[in-house]
Amino acid sequence: MIDLHMHSSCSDGTLTPEGLVAAALDLRLEAAALTDHDTVSGVERFLSAAAGTPLHAVPGVELASMLFNKDIHIVGLFIDPRNTALLSALEQMRLWREERNAEMVEKIRSKGYEITMDEVLAEAGGESIGRPHMASVLLKKGYFENMQGVFNRLIGRNGSCYVLRKYFPVDACIRLIHEAGGLAIWAHPLHVAHGARAALRKIGSRLVDYGLDGLECYYSMFAEQQQTDALEFARARSLLVSGGSDYHGASHPQVKLGSGIDGNLAIPYEIFERLLAAKQTRDSHDSEKTS
Repeated sequence: MIDLHMHSSCSDGTLTPEGLVAAALDLRLEAAALTDHDTVSGVERFLSAAAGTPLHAVPGVELASMLFNKDIHIVGLFIDPRNTALLSALEQMRLWREERNAEMVEKIRSKGYEITMDEVLAEAGGESIGRPHMASVLLKKGYFENMQGVFNRLIGRNGSCYVLRKYFPVDACIRLIHEAGGLAIWAHPLHVAHGARAALRKIGSRLVDYGLDGLECYYSMFAEQQQTDALEFARARSLLVSGGSDYHGASHPQVKLGSGIDGNLAIPYEIFERLLAAKQTRDSHDSEKTS
C-alpha cells in the first residue's frame, strides 16, 4: 500500500521527516510522499532517511489557494525541492503567513488569552507556522478542551480572531508545481466541495483548464460515495488518480498513516506506478523539447 499525502513537523505534523519514514517502513508502505504545507524544508531529510530502504519516497508539497470562494489545496508530487521559482514563491508565502500570524495572535491577546508569538514559534518548531500551532499553545494553557473548540471560537473561518490568508492564484500554484517538474493533484476535492457533485464538476473543470494533472480520489475523510464520485470525475476528464491519508500525527490522532480512519483507506501500489509513469513521460517530453 501507499500514502501520498502526509505532513511532518516542518509544517503542522508532529513527526519529523525521519520519523515519517520510520513509521512508513514499520507499516510496510511501498511508497509515501511528504507534502508539507507551503514548505519543502523537510523534503531532503525525508529522501535521505528513505535512501537504501524499500520505501519509494516521493518529494512533494501542498499549496493552498482559493477558487470560487472555496479553499483549494494543490499537492505537488515528484517536485524538485531546489527549484528556484518554487522556493521564491514559498518564501513569499512564508512572509504572508508571518504577517497573518502576528495579526491573529494580537487579536487573540485582545480577547484576554495569554499567548505570544514566541510561544507559537516554539510550538511549531518548523518553517510553516499557522493556526494549529496557536491552538496547541492555548490548549496547553488550559483555555480550551480540544482543538476544534479553539477553531470554532477564535481562529476558524467564523471565529472572532480569524484573519484572511493571502494566496497565489490556483493557476499559479499549478504552474509552479509544473515548473518544479511535478504533477499537480487536487487534494481532498469532495472534502472541500462538501460532497456536492456540482461543485466537484465546476471547480474540477476550471482546474483542468489550468493544467491539473490528477485528483486525490482516496482520502481519509471520504465516504464510499465520495470516493466513487471522485473516481468517476477523474475517468471522465482523463485525470490521474492519487490518494493519501493527510496524516498529521498526534495532532489528528484519528487519522492513521496509510490506513486513514478506522482502516477506511487502502491505496494500491498501482496508483503510484501510474503517477510515476506519467512523471517519467513528462520528463521525457521536456527533455526532447530542450534537446
